[in-house]
Amino acid sequence: MADVHTEAIRSYNMSRIRSKNTKPEVLVRKQLHRRGFRFRINVKNMLGKPDIVLPKYKTVIFVNGCFWHGHKGCRYFVIPKTRTEWWLNKISRNSLNDEKVIQILANQGWFSIVLWECELKNEHLESTIERCVTALGSYTKPVIQNP
Repeated sequence: MADVHTEAIRSYNMSRIRSKNTKPEVLVRKQLHRRGFRFRINVKNMLGKPDIVLPKYKTVIFVNGCFWHGHKGCRYFVIPKTRTEWWLNKISRNSLNDEKVIQILANQGWFSIVLWECELKNEHLESTIERCVTALGSYTKPVIQNP
């Protein structure tokens, strides 16, 4: 099936997809800041470019988009009908890279928290942030992630 947009329109649409300061990231940052946590963003020398770095807690937070990072079982993760094989490979590579980065950071002594875009929607937001705050208060597990 051919793309329904012209190449110029598709290029414009893709250019509007941001990789930092996304709405879910900003939402998490506001919630953490409101609770007294101080953090760094866009730390250039940090492997995997975590969305939020809390040096005091030796913790990084990744705010993953359900589509781009392949959140299995999520209603927001739907493979496009065009170029299906390409998208499956792309998202699979993203997921493998995420796992690799988390493992390397863990080997360096960093704790990772993975938050999914769908966990930050309306009724889930408060419980997700509380889970994150609890993890920061007693960070004993290297990775905290809902399936």
